[in-house]
Amino acid sequence: MNGNRQHLRLKGCQALVTGALGGIGMAICDLFVAHGARVWLADLESADSDKARLALEQFGDAEYLRLDVTDRRDWDRAAARIGDRLDILVNNAGIAPTGEMEDLPLEQWQQVMAVNCQGAFLALATLASHLERAGKSNDRWASVVNISSILAMVGMSQASAYAASKGALRSLTKSAAMEFVQGERPIRVNSLHPGFVETEMTRAGSDAMSEAGDLLASLGRETPMARVGTPEEIAFAALFLASSESSFITGSELTVDGGWTAR
Repeated sequence: MNGNRQHLRLKGCQALVTGALGGIGMAICDLFVAHGARVWLADLESADSDKARLALEQFGDAEYLRLDVTDRRDWDRAAARIGDRLDILVNNAGIAPTGEMEDLPLEQWQQVMAVNCQGAFLALATLASHLERAGKSNDRWASVVNISSILAMVGMSQASAYAASKGALRSLTKSAAMEFVQGERPIRVNSLHPGFVETEMTRAGSDAMSEAGDLLASLGRETPMARVGTPEEIAFAALFLASSESSFITGSELTVDGGWTAR
């Protein structure tokens, strides 16, 4: 990826990205490393898996954490490993099962909420002191980027659990931002809302929701810019929110959707 290395926006920063081995997660890690960050890649894959090994070979200045975002004990272990400070946290882990509400088991609903929202809550609760120390140790506030979705803003058939979880994450973002500001803790918290993006997860969801054709391609045609997005485009938005270029932004949301929510 062309990260414009002439200006390293994250030089000297330590970042943790959950869901790091997915399409958007990999793009974010790639760009952050290109801009000088030391990145902790956190995902469910075991550390000795081919996927984790190849990612570490690709990124160079990176470490891998096997992390279940729904497990407080995993977060405690992660906090101990990364040291005493963290400049950037990207809550990107997510799952997106599809189906009609009548057919959705309660256990699956609960799992979606646990991964997509509870995971971010546990991250904030566990790593707030790490972020605060980073924010106080230099002239830039620490930054949290929560990867939400445009489905936190608009409805979509067969996506009730996913949409509800991303809406909850959107609200958590605003409350966390105000809590840190009012507590005089130098931590910014913002949410990033991708539209329809070509990844393995969205492709699987598209295939599950439509047996009669390529739903993702159809959604791209319906997008005002007449295409779906790329993981790299989401990564550049995450870079902006993580960097000091967004230093006066907290409790806000950045939508990257080709105009979908403006219709």
